[in-house]
Amino acid sequence: MPELPEVEVVRRGLAEFTTGRTIDAVEVLHPRPVRRHLAGPDDFVAKLKGQTLGTPARRGKYLWLPLESGDAVLAHLGMSGQFRVQPVGTVDEKHLRVRFRFADDGGEVRFLDQRMFGGLSYSEGGAELPDEIAHIARDPFDPLFDEDLFVTGVRKRKTGLKRALLDQSLVSGVGNIYADEALWRAKLHYARATETMKPLQIREILRHAREVMASALDVGGTSFDALYVNVNGESGYFERGLAAYGQEGSPCPRCGRPIRREAFMNRSSYRCPKCQPTPRHARW
Repeated sequence: MPELPEVEVVRRGLAEFTTGRTIDAVEVLHPRPVRRHLAGPDDFVAKLKGQTLGTPARRGKYLWLPLESGDAVLAHLGMSGQFRVQPVGTVDEKHLRVRFRFADDGGEVRFLDQRMFGGLSYSEGGAELPDEIAHIARDPFDPLFDEDLFVTGVRKRKTGLKRALLDQSLVSGVGNIYADEALWRAKLHYARATETMKPLQIREILRHAREVMASALDVGGTSFDALYVNVNGESGYFERGLAAYGQEGSPCPRCGRPIRREAFMNRSSYRCPKCQPTPRHARW
């Protein structure tokens, strides 16, 4: 699933193409991607016709397209959602679900979703921040992110360290890939009990999370397959720089021991058994 760097790459791509443009028509080719708009596809289309878009925004893994009316289109990519920018008349992609056409002569925006776990919805009054995602914490790149509050929250949570990093009420945008990479850089086990950690250690893991996500952002994010691409269809290249995630059996870049994959929260965690030993105090 796309994490903060991938969603930010998409946001930046959309910003170059949609900001200031007026929607002429919306076509919903499959109802499931707009299922969260409870009034239905026809109402979704009617509300958007004639609306002018502001600069796309993001919180964590969610992004939204503000409207000059004060409302917004809220989007979540899910497992395979994509925004694509295409010239009008380009052959429809196999998994095209929603099409946005504009009043000028420029191209169109398409929302594709093979597995249809993602979706779009109309957020009343959501231009500044949609109510639907107001409960989600700020991400580490947000200028208003409160690092002290994060440190306090992690120590009080009494959970495993990776669970804390994935907790969207503490910090948003960090998913399985970048949590594993940050933990590898910090030489910390994913099950380290958070109440045993010193504030400096928590700040250190946050620094590593910022750095690894910034590095991913610089190369367009991480693409393991065609399910994640930028708005122009290009893949990200951070997969080549992964030290731990998805590297089972490969030598640790630091010590040479084989990277190990272990079950974690119905998914997997990857770690180096030497650099990231099992802690005495662990919370699985």
